[in-house]
Amino acid sequence: MECSSPIPDTLFLEAYHWKAQQPTLTGPDYEVFPDINIDKLSADRQDGLQTSKTDAELKIVTKTLSAAFNTLPGTFNLDIKSHDVKNPTSITSSSNYLLTQLGWRSVGYVKHDTNFDHPNLNLSDPDKGKKWMTMQFQLSVGEKIYWSRRTIWIVHQEWSDMWNEDGGTSSELTYKNVPFYISSRGYGIFVACPGAVSFEVQSERTTRVNISVPFEKLSAYIIHGPTPAAIIERYTMITGRPALPPAWTFNLWLSTSFTTNYDEETVTKFLKGMEDRFHWCDYEFDADLFPDAKGQLARLREKGYKICVWINPYIAQESKIFDEGVKKGYFIKKQDGACGSMITGYQAGMAWVDFTNPEACKWYQSMLTTLMDMGVDCFKTDFGERIPTGNTVYFDGSNPEKMHNYYAFLYNKVTFDVIEKYKGKRQAVVFARSATAGGQRFPVHWGGDPMSTFEAMAETLRGGMSLGLCGFGYWAHDIGGFEGKPDPALYKRWFAFGSLSSHSRLHGSGSFRVPWLLDESGEADVVLKKFTGIPMMRPLFVEFPEDPTAWNIDTQYMLGPNLMVAPVFNAEGTVQFYVPEGNWYGIIDRKIRTGPKYFTETHDFMSLPLLLKPGGAVVMGNPNRSHGRKLAVYDYTSDFTVLVNPPSKERMEIEVELPNSEGDIVALLKVEGSSRTGVTVSVIGGTVRGPWRVRIISELGMELDAAVTQDTMVTVHVPV
Repeated sequence: MECSSPIPDTLFLEAYHWKAQQPTLTGPDYEVFPDINIDKLSADRQDGLQTSKTDAELKIVTKTLSAAFNTLPGTFNLDIKSHDVKNPTSITSSSNYLLTQLGWRSVGYVKHDTNFDHPNLNLSDPDKGKKWMTMQFQLSVGEKIYWSRRTIWIVHQEWSDMWNEDGGTSSELTYKNVPFYISSRGYGIFVACPGAVSFEVQSERTTRVNISVPFEKLSAYIIHGPTPAAIIERYTMITGRPALPPAWTFNLWLSTSFTTNYDEETVTKFLKGMEDRFHWCDYEFDADLFPDAKGQLARLREKGYKICVWINPYIAQESKIFDEGVKKGYFIKKQDGACGSMITGYQAGMAWVDFTNPEACKWYQSMLTTLMDMGVDCFKTDFGERIPTGNTVYFDGSNPEKMHNYYAFLYNKVTFDVIEKYKGKRQAVVFARSATAGGQRFPVHWGGDPMSTFEAMAETLRGGMSLGLCGFGYWAHDIGGFEGKPDPALYKRWFAFGSLSSHSRLHGSGSFRVPWLLDESGEADVVLKKFTGIPMMRPLFVEFPEDPTAWNIDTQYMLGPNLMVAPVFNAEGTVQFYVPEGNWYGIIDRKIRTGPKYFTETHDFMSLPLLLKPGGAVVMGNPNRSHGRKLAVYDYTSDFTVLVNPPSKERMEIEVELPNSEGDIVALLKVEGSSRTGVTVSVIGGTVRGPWRVRIISELGMELDAAVTQDTMVTVHVPV
């Protein structure tokens, strides 16, 4: 076993059984530290990296994290400890806090033959039989584990294989497998293997998380927080951080799946009916149905719409480019050199593009470039999970089992890169379904194909929060569900939730998801106009790790650091939600909820609990401003309101950024004070155009306004 520290507060463990075995050394490996110069970082480190050795112990210390190996014969033990006395997840104030450990017989190698009648038959042959490297990390009393699944929230007595599958959303299968988990004790573990990583949480051993990989090597990063936010920050330093999508992507997306007769006449008809409602963005067209595709794209763009078209990484044998791909060797092959094939229910036969072949990547990108020349803005990168492993050969010799999950990373990377090259930095976006670790670098991702039920809606929220813990900053889901036709109540409740996700999309199979076709009362159309926002969703415990209750909440979430949302999961409008300590202000109903406390309320279709935390501030646009489509236009550099909910005792001091319509930060505000002393809002960077307003919430829920009429204002003071 080898141990190192690539960045502060992070350890890298690597255990080998047989280092020279070729399949172990065959790629792919995850791309790590894509955004930083790791060599320069290592040279400039000032975290006090230390190593020491005695007769009984070998120790490495990086900032507030340490690993201590017991080196006495026959007594292997590795203690991973925190030395941060401010650890909010610790029940003690100890500066020597055990996070986890690898104890006796917790690092191992398992081998058995597939012939169960003679289990020892092939033990003498290292190339036969099933083999796994394993690590078993100790769990403490009350410790909670969170990972990239939607089946459950807190993981106990559960096992899961990190293996991408196209299985819908209401099962143990998932499109996105990330071998990373966060512990409530203030650490995270990322297994640096893109293959079939297996996790067994208290199932094999009730006091351990058992990790196994079907290879001769197991590598893992131990990441110290101590807060969940700090863990995610360091994890994304390792695997990469999301690119910022273009500002236009935060508008509403609309698409269908396999609905028939969806030609230009249908598109134009819907667009005409949508002029007073929302933006069309995502649809699929076929050459037979759209003979003038380029002309249609031009006509849609003239109306101000952005166009996203549906693609996948498979080339059907009926396609005119199939023969070219076979001839030039651009597809995944079998061991005999023949082109691999996949039979599915919606096309006669398909081959997989081999994204390990640089020439195949250029060929694939050239086809996307042609579409962008026609007027396409981005691509919905669907599928990417049904990737072969047996009898499979890649251009660069990659291990097929490791490539199964990693294929999704390459697929989205190749697509994202060509969009970025064509349109420029911060102008690229995909709408991706499959992913693995590092896939967050290529936003946006959506949750897959849920059922049209309230249960699936709640399941979707769990999946989104789990994905967020794995660094995926931008996420969407099929509002109203994908399978089946949602009833109006479900649709309206789900839209409130969907509009308070980072990206909002109306999508489904078998029926159009336009609101005026789902609810003849017209109320669903009004609901769409009521809820707007550009949030980043995260579990409550990311913002409140010191609150034990927050670690158990899976039906509500935070939008960035300031807003809390509790979606309504029933037609009647009853919702139970938890409020952490302090006075929380309801942005919609203008009521104060004081926590820590659970609340049970009933909300109509025009409302849900949307609360501003104590010590929080948000900038709100003027909903009465509009353009030609009679939609609200939020210009956050003019005619905006800064809504502040000051804390009652301690003093707040935060900064609030103001973006323009392109997403660029053009001004910076500073908000400081408390409800007892008053609040000051200052422009400390850039410029704003007047008029704008400041609205302060008092402890009793009173709203105190102050108008700013000058083009530039240094300070506004509102006594409370």
